Amino acid sequence: MATPGALAGIRVLDLSRILAGPWATQILADMGAEVIKIEKPGAGDDTRGWGPPFLEGPEGRGDAAYYLAANRNKRSVTLDFTTQDGADILLRMLPGCQIMVENFKTGGLAKYGLDYASVAKINPAIVYCSITGFGQDGPYAQRAGYDYLVQAMGGLMSITGQPDGVPGAEPLKVGVAVADLFSGMYAATGILAALRHAERTGEGQQVDIALLDCQTAMLANQAMNYFVSGAAPTRLGNAHPNITPYQVFPTADGHIVLAVGNDGQFRSFCAETGLDALPADPRFNANPARIAHRDELVEIIAGAMRTRTTGAWITALETAGVPCGPINTIDQVFADPQVRARGMAQTMTRTDGQDVTLVASPLKLSRTPPRVEHAPPPLGADTERVMRDIAGLDGDEIDRLRARRVL
Repeated sequence: MATPGALAGIRVLDLSRILAGPWATQILADMGAEVIKIEKPGAGDDTRGWGPPFLEGPEGRGDAAYYLAANRNKRSVTLDFTTQDGADILLRMLPGCQIMVENFKTGGLAKYGLDYASVAKINPAIVYCSITGFGQDGPYAQRAGYDYLVQAMGGLMSITGQPDGVPGAEPLKVGVAVADLFSGMYAATGILAALRHAERTGEGQQVDIALLDCQTAMLANQAMNYFVSGAAPTRLGNAHPNITPYQVFPTADGHIVLAVGNDGQFRSFCAETGLDALPADPRFNANPARIAHRDELVEIIAGAMRTRTTGAWITALETAGVPCGPINTIDQVFADPQVRARGMAQTMTRTDGQDVTLVASPLKLSRTPPRVEHAPPPLGADTERVMRDIAGLDGDEIDRLRARRVL
């Protein structure tokens, strides 16, 4: 018999949509929590329509790939909580839930009696996570927040892209919605901390997650570079602000990433590339000197790297203990033997009979590993079961609410 997930017995009422909230609740679901995803009747999570690409099935176009990325292991319930009947049903479900997650505009759920203050009166132990663009207070609290906007406002785009003076120089966003994804991860972490407190004391709390806060926090060393130096970091293309050589170099047939993280690795790199004189050169003998003379060093290394293919360099440098790697396309990622060995792609069958391949959870727990038990659900697939088993409605009530489009 399979070991229950680490969060088995925890029920999550998930009112979130798009990415940050669903990413957080998918993490909880992977670890065994029962996540009940509340969706608008007839429409569902906006991302079901964010395509192409879409799943294609016997009945035509299905859900968008975007939706499938963040909603596995969940139960889909269609419920219009903007109606009195719908809100009342959620309030009936709350005592049986340990966690509630929402990402509506700050204060937007109060008119339905679903804000934290109202919910806490019904279930004082509940962990209530609110995910917004700018948080529950501050001058921007009422603004809508989106990943792209937050990457810009939070400084990430100012350090991403080619440097000024280079062709194509402009601030760039990252290729995935990292502000949303990091916010989802921070939300899951905060929820688990609050859940531990609630289990120990019986006292719930609100977890206030703001995309701008999370984006600011993930500036990491670049923020500290500013605090220590007083100078705002700028765009460096593929170069690293604190280490060199740590960037992309052209090879005879493509590109390679070098990640030389210390002076010992630099000496090994120079020995393998025939640049034996560099470690003794005072311009390059230590990382601070290499940073000061970055342009000269990069020009020398670039000439050497063009003499072999990417594959030949990787074989030689890995043998020498120098971190390096290819720049894989997405298809090459999932064909990589290490990615395959780690089981990072899983194919499942949805309740509507469609097969879908998903990216697996990266969490590896030796006793309570994540399990993918349910593919991302079709819209409303679990409405009747949840209404009967958790909300306590009978068949006649369910039929009446369906007729009124509450369900």
